[in-house]
Amino acid sequence: MSVDSKKPILVIGLGRFGQSVARSLDRMGHEVLGVDSNAECVQLMAETLTQCLEADATDKGVLERLGVGDFEAAVVGIGTDIEASVLTTLALADLGVPQIWAKAVNENHGRILERIGATSVVFPEARMGERVAHILSGKMIDYIEFDDDFAIAKMVAPKDAVGQTLGQSRIRSMTGITVVGVKRPTKDFEYAQEHTQVELGDLLIVSGTRENVEKFVAGESN
Repeated sequence: MSVDSKKPILVIGLGRFGQSVARSLDRMGHEVLGVDSNAECVQLMAETLTQCLEADATDKGVLERLGVGDFEAAVVGIGTDIEASVLTTLALADLGVPQIWAKAVNENHGRILERIGATSVVFPEARMGERVAHILSGKMIDYIEFDDDFAIAKMVAPKDAVGQTLGQSRIRSMTGITVVGVKRPTKDFEYAQEHTQVELGDLLIVSGTRENVEKFVAGESN
């Protein structure tokens, strides 16, 4: 679900995750209200965000006085204090916030957040761990894995594809991998087509099942 760019967004918990979300939303043109119980975190973000307040977000009455029921979306970035994360998410749900994105530190935490009203749960540490592991263990430059066993990776073009068009190399039919695009040094990103020529040093954006992507990057055939 997307959020109207004219609608303000609430970010509760201004640690590293919350700060990153809040700064990105601000760059995208959203008005952001940041809330944290830690005065240092509030002070750090005060000049960046539309409004930044020191408050106890676990207290439903405090949130009600802040008018959070008028927000279309809220992000709960509290991670280490699971009790505070749960109480804050529950309060937001009780106050009728339509979209509640909550950070979870593990699967049990995530299940609790979903049951009490979080519409979306994210596991940033787990996702980053998967990403780093794939990049370290192979030839990937970047890697993103989705919940339905679908993955996207950025990699240097394999040698056996160099000098051929994508149609000639038959990557998709032979590996089950779709080449989404090609990025050539000093050139603009190009969406992949059958006639797209692969040259030495090109970067490929590829997609497919996690298993197929891992095999393709490793140079294994199906």
